[in-house]
Amino acid sequence: MDSWLIVGLGNPGPEYAKTRHNAGFMLVDLLASRLQTQVKRDECRSLIGRAEIDNQIVELAKPQTYMNLCGEALNCLLAKDERSVERLIVISDDLALPFGSIRVRPKGTHGGQNGLRSIIDCLKTQEFTRLRIGIQPEHLVRDATKFVLENFARGEAETLEKILDESADAVRAIVIDGVDAAMAKFN
Repeated sequence: MDSWLIVGLGNPGPEYAKTRHNAGFMLVDLLASRLQTQVKRDECRSLIGRAEIDNQIVELAKPQTYMNLCGEALNCLLAKDERSVERLIVISDDLALPFGSIRVRPKGTHGGQNGLRSIIDCLKTQEFTRLRIGIQPEHLVRDATKFVLENFARGEAETLEKILDESADAVRAIVIDGVDAAMAKFN
């Protein structure tokens, strides 16, 4: 049976580790911790870890290509026979969603998110499951690029921890119960 490929989007390097754009990496790290695995094997310009969720094999991935080129890494990862776009879950930040909210979707557009744009362009499909983590602030953002590359504010730490926990539960629900059940529970 095909394994699940769970890909968190972000930018590599310590200077980006705590930025809003790295919410996908943060969630993959939390999943790895919960599943007692490490995401460190190098494959297709990505770091990979392998684990199980209720007897389902899952591979956790963090592309190391920077956000706007992550589709190239995914294209390479999905070239292996045991992986398929039907069992792909992409986790990204979303500036259009209010901070503290998440959305599960079975498919869709990139919505202006450069990582999703790169994946759609490289895979030539929008038909993959995604979990979007809201990072939109309550105030108007003048420079979106600067905003997403800033660290989460200290005052956001508690909400961030809560939303990452909820997101990890949503990923588990997608793997075990399917995307429709996860959408009904978490959207």
